Amino acid sequence: MSISLNTCILILKEHHLLKSSAVQDTVMTKMEYVSYDSRDIKTNTLFFCKGAGFRPTYLSMAKDNGANCYVAEQPYPEGKGMHALIVRDVSKAMALLSAAFFRFPQDDLYVIAITGTKGKTTTSYFLKGMLDQVNGGRTALISSVNNVVGQKPEDTFKSSLTTPESLDLFRDMREAVDNGMTHLVMEVSSQAYKRNRVFGLTYDLGFFLNISPDHIGPNEHPNFADYLHCKLQLLVNARKCIINAQTAHFDEVYAAATTTTDPDSIYLFADEKFTNPSLKQTIDFRFSTEELDMARTKFQVLCVSDKAKQLKIAGEYQLKMLGDFNESNGTAAVIGAGLAGMEHAPAAKGISQVSVPGRMQTEVTKDHGVVVVDYAHNEASMMALMGFMQREFDNPKIIVVVGAPGDKGISRRPGFSKSLNAYADKAFLTTDDPGFEDPMEICQEIDAGIDHSKVDVTIELDRQKAIYDAISMSKNGDVVLICGKGEDGFQKVRGVNTPYPSDINVAQQMINELEGQNEHFK
Repeated sequence: MSISLNTCILILKEHHLLKSSAVQDTVMTKMEYVSYDSRDIKTNTLFFCKGAGFRPTYLSMAKDNGANCYVAEQPYPEGKGMHALIVRDVSKAMALLSAAFFRFPQDDLYVIAITGTKGKTTTSYFLKGMLDQVNGGRTALISSVNNVVGQKPEDTFKSSLTTPESLDLFRDMREAVDNGMTHLVMEVSSQAYKRNRVFGLTYDLGFFLNISPDHIGPNEHPNFADYLHCKLQLLVNARKCIINAQTAHFDEVYAAATTTTDPDSIYLFADEKFTNPSLKQTIDFRFSTEELDMARTKFQVLCVSDKAKQLKIAGEYQLKMLGDFNESNGTAAVIGAGLAGMEHAPAAKGISQVSVPGRMQTEVTKDHGVVVVDYAHNEASMMALMGFMQREFDNPKIIVVVGAPGDKGISRRPGFSKSLNAYADKAFLTTDDPGFEDPMEICQEIDAGIDHSKVDVTIELDRQKAIYDAISMSKNGDVVLICGKGEDGFQKVRGVNTPYPSDINVAQQMINELEGQNEHFK
């Protein structure tokens, strides 16, 4: 693959991004590789000078290693002798030029994008599971857990960001197309729009699941308004929109969708019991609970409006996951499958087989109650998880192991305190990707908001010991919730991914020691 300098200039001019250029032969010059990492350079590389941590010495390294052109928001003496494209926004420029370099792979995929404060990953896996039923397993996935760009084992790999940097995203999409994938399901984070990782990308389907305060802090969004604004951009860039009518800020969400999408291509869903007299729009799909237990969830999807009835998806569905809050995620995924051309029978078969790594993985022990490992990592997901457990098990003793990450999501910490006050009997506050912060200070910040007359708190920075202690103290009838990391095999400590066995493995080992079992989490 390659891209000519002339093409780069035309694209940047078209989007009013080019401030100036220092070039020689625009027609003949071609770039045969693209990178924003000075350690990853080949001969004739187009190099992007981006990021808060960028240093001019990186450009010198890139030049020495073979880069022949750089894109930056200012000229650098270190780039003397290279072609230079000076732009108004280097992150936007990188998204546009990367898409062109990788030959616009989005045009060869049916692209489905999902956003929401909670439920993105679960909904993405549900949808992939259904689409795989009809396209022979050729659904690519971009998620906060794993990325899938093909059908071979090596085509599935752990993700580092919920939504990758634009250059990495378009590279993965090109690889998916070259591997014969026909559909792409991707999570789109608020940071993806804040950092222009998906700039210029249009989706065939765009989902808005819910919104609650999250990701607000010095390194993320300055306030909730900015967070919501970034989330809404997904709907502005989708051809068809699927919206949870029960989301907070519904009027703003719906208005964003209508800026670029005809109301006939906007689909609303809600629980069958949900009523809102001020809602002017018709709810197209309703869902209702059929059965809940520790191994599965059954629910019905009802097609209410005329446009909903055109999709042949009404009927019963079953999930291999517990939690009534997953019915909403499942319904969203079913609607997406219907809009992608599926009918009830293959959709029901596909979704019934899906397991989501690190989500609601459950073990019913002999003597230590129910142990659940879940990725719940903010107030909304913690409240939903603990609320379900309280209802399902008739007010059990709830023991929670949880921590908060450092350097980001600072706004989540009071939410952890609030959710623990609402439902927990015992809390083990522990380490969860502390980054460059002191994990003890993070735990103390959460602890300061906890009502100790309601919740007994232990701060145990050794996460494995916290899990061991929580399970060993639990008895039949109790529920142990291990929240935050799921299957993540690392702790992020001072810029280093430090190996960690994963919550699931630690919990399983403890259960085996206590009960002599060799079972696996469901």
